[in-house]
Amino acid sequence: LAALERQVFDFLGYQWAPILANFLHIIIVILGLFGTIQYRPRYIVVYAIWTAIWVTWNIFIICFYLEVGGLSKDSELLTFNISRHQSWWSENGPGCVRKEASMSGIKGLDSHSYISVIGCALEYRYIEVMHSSFQILIALVGFVYACYVVSVFTEEEDSFDFIGGFDPFPLYHVNEKPTNLLFKQTTL
Repeated sequence: LAALERQVFDFLGYQWAPILANFLHIIIVILGLFGTIQYRPRYIVVYAIWTAIWVTWNIFIICFYLEVGGLSKDSELLTFNISRHQSWWSENGPGCVRKEASMSGIKGLDSHSYISVIGCALEYRYIEVMHSSFQILIALVGFVYACYVVSVFTEEEDSFDFIGGFDPFPLYHVNEKPTNLLFKQTTL
């Protein structure tokens, strides 16, 4: 649900890189849930590996919005240089007052306007950082759960008794070879 919520706000802000990452994350979460329901440890391992990638992605998003390591929140990196859009929260955050003013001197572009945002209770970059931090927390819980489920599933596979196959004294004796093959060497 948190990934779907994040996907909606990334769509509203035309953040194409996060949209693709969120979409892939939702697909892998569904695959992990399917693996859990269908007792498929390989699917759960794929989910566990993805959570490590997902944590790395969210750390990158945090660094991007906090401008760590030469990254700039004003760059068009998350929109693939397709548009000048930013996070949806930059204009619609809590307490933000959005003022639009038409650009003077340019005729014929009445629909285009300059937007200034004032009075935000919380800057949009901190909202994005909180979103990413929450995603990291959920991913870490999911990773621990995935590791636990995989260990339980593999433990159940190892302890399965194949009709007396692990018993030292089986209730019945099964020949590994048919009787005609047992005597074939002695007649040669």
